Amino acid sequence: MLLTLLPMARGFMYLVAIMDWHSRRVLAWRVSNTLDTDFCIDALEDALAHHGPPEIFNTDQGCQFTSKAFTDVLDAHEIRISMDGKGSYQDNIFVERLWRSVKYECVYLKAFEDGAHLREELSCYFIWYNRDRPHQGLNDVTPDEVYFNQPLTQAA
Repeated sequence: MLLTLLPMARGFMYLVAIMDWHSRRVLAWRVSNTLDTDFCIDALEDALAHHGPPEIFNTDQGCQFTSKAFTDVLDAHEIRISMDGKGSYQDNIFVERLWRSVKYECVYLKAFEDGAHLREELSCYFIWYNRDRPHQGLNDVTPDEVYFNQPLTQAA
């Protein structure tokens, strides 16, 4: 789980995402105009509700992820916490690569005027990213194909 800054037509928003490292599937995400902990906890609780608790949860050492409120959620689900080394971007390389994809394939192509439009576009983007975008590191299959361990069939 990591945060990134997304430029807008006026100002910026913050994006947080939770990714399954094995499949590269985005399990949950949220955007906010502040760096508070609440939207990070909301994304975490969404991922836990829909996908269950992992054995280990990896984040960087941002104040949102080291906060008592955030770590209490992990502790309540008996999830071990793994935190990247300070300034060690390669410890969370899959999410860093996701940020590059999100920005170059979606955000930089549009000048979003407001958070509602950004959320709408990101929702479509993450559906496409999980379901339709093959990954070279996954032998050119999609995150959903790996996550669900089966090829997806196209609707007729």
